[in-house]
Amino acid sequence: MNHTYVIIMAGGVGTRFWPFSRNNNPKQFHDVLGTGKSLLQQTASRFDGVCPPENIYIVTSTEYYGLVKEQLPFLADDQILLEPNRRNTAPCIAYASYKIASKDPKATVIVAPADHIILKEDVFREKIGVAVEAAQNNDILITLGIQPTRPDTGYGYIQYLAADGLVKKVKTFTEKPLLDIAIKFLESGDFVWNAGIFVWNVKAIRKAFASYLPEVAEVFEAGEKDYYTEQEKSFIDKAYMLCKNISIDFGIMEKADNVYVVLSDLGWSDLGTWKSLYDVSEKDERQNVVNGKQLLYDTSKCIIKTSGDKLVVVQGLEGYIVAEHGGVLMICKIDEEQRVRDFVADAKQFGNEFI
Repeated sequence: MNHTYVIIMAGGVGTRFWPFSRNNNPKQFHDVLGTGKSLLQQTASRFDGVCPPENIYIVTSTEYYGLVKEQLPFLADDQILLEPNRRNTAPCIAYASYKIASKDPKATVIVAPADHIILKEDVFREKIGVAVEAAQNNDILITLGIQPTRPDTGYGYIQYLAADGLVKKVKTFTEKPLLDIAIKFLESGDFVWNAGIFVWNVKAIRKAFASYLPEVAEVFEAGEKDYYTEQEKSFIDKAYMLCKNISIDFGIMEKADNVYVVLSDLGWSDLGTWKSLYDVSEKDERQNVVNGKQLLYDTSKCIIKTSGDKLVVVQGLEGYIVAEHGGVLMICKIDEEQRVRDFVADAKQFGNEFI
């Protein structure tokens, strides 16, 4: 267990959750489900017993250092990796992996986003255990695969080879396909969603970076003498200027021939949108998800999340998002939630405090 590490990616803005998620306080730092813990805190606690607390690393944006320190006070500063710019998941994972490898060349790392929901945590730990055991001594890249319930174009899809055993070879890896292709994937029956949760040893991931993203590998290899020193920040500031914006999925997973999947029924959601929050939340007798002080009349199939200091009265709505936070009230059809990005862009004219 002492050679097992966790990398939690917590630097995103979560625009699609506006107005709840803001630039200065994005969704991973909020108690989205009303559990008393933020999504980040839930994610960190999910790894209790998987690795020691000192082996948990958070990669986040520089401006969120205070939020991470406040919510996870057990972390030492060396465990909070601050990105000066957002460069997507490949540089984020490279930074953490190369830093951990400089300290522990025998390390096996688990990579997880900070904003996912996993309802079956015991099953999650079991599947992670399977993946860690397989990754410890094998040059393979493992991801968790979720049985798809709809042809969603926002997820990566994994086609796996039928075989005995819990760790299955991946045949193809397709990131965010078009709708007609996603429909065919579901019909075929041998595709699963990529949960964005990865397991590998540091030797395997460094080899993958060297093969498929050599320019990224070169950047972070150069920092070996600077990790865990006062020079690390200066090095990272320069390193990120040299990194392109690319995901680990596009950069490595789609290209590598040593990718494996552990099929997992976790009660998983990436919680990327208001609709995904609606889907995983408890509903009243009229299929509403409510949070706050509310009076509802002739209202059904809505998600209504407001601050507790206001009484909200809603009449005659079906299939709407009603969200109020930080001086912004948004009312939007759930089926048109993709327009939230447009709302955020247009709200800039009223000042940065609203975005």
